[in-house]
Amino acid sequence: MTEDQRALTHMATSLLLDYPDTGFHARAGQVAAVLPSLPGPVRTALETFLATVAGLDAQDFEKSYVGTFDLKRKCCMYLSYYATGDTRRRGQALVSFKEAYRAAGWEFDADELPDYLPAVLEFSAVSDSPVAGQLLASHREGIEVLRAALLAMSSPYAGVIEVVCMSLPPITDATRDRYLALVNDGPPTETVGLTFLGELQPFASGGAAAQEARR
Repeated sequence: MTEDQRALTHMATSLLLDYPDTGFHARAGQVAAVLPSLPGPVRTALETFLATVAGLDAQDFEKSYVGTFDLKRKCCMYLSYYATGDTRRRGQALVSFKEAYRAAGWEFDADELPDYLPAVLEFSAVSDSPVAGQLLASHREGIEVLRAALLAMSSPYAGVIEVVCMSLPPITDATRDRYLALVNDGPPTETVGLTFLGELQPFASGGAAAQEARR
């Protein structure tokens, strides 16, 4: 996969993994238009997803999305949740994500949290900074847990997450061990309200933000 193909893949998966609101089919059309530029396995997986969801009733589609990603601990769209769960470490993890955006010259300004997977994928697609890749790599275990959970549910979204994994470097044995442990145990469960702490390494600021992230 070339760097241009990786950027297209990350933008395509960002658009498809976002909440299926009234703009979803327009986004799906944008993705369909770039599929010929993507590697065969990526193209096939995304074509299958688009064909599967094309005929779904809008309300049923939205309910299915909420039931999948908002109500299941192993199907969370927020990357830091897999490492920190609802514990004291989550807050600092979110701060670290914001610092990462700033280090690349971005200011995260959106309604979503900065570790929202579609936002991180979009950041990777449009930024020429290596920071986005570091964010995805440092949370690879969570992405693998999400992939495994979606596969177990036979969710059409499993194919989209598999595409994300195709775009990332092969996992190491240590990463595999950690994600298998997460598959078995799930994210940490200590509940502490809104007070958290995280583990992503700090990023030095790159100066004033050059752009604003959509998500």
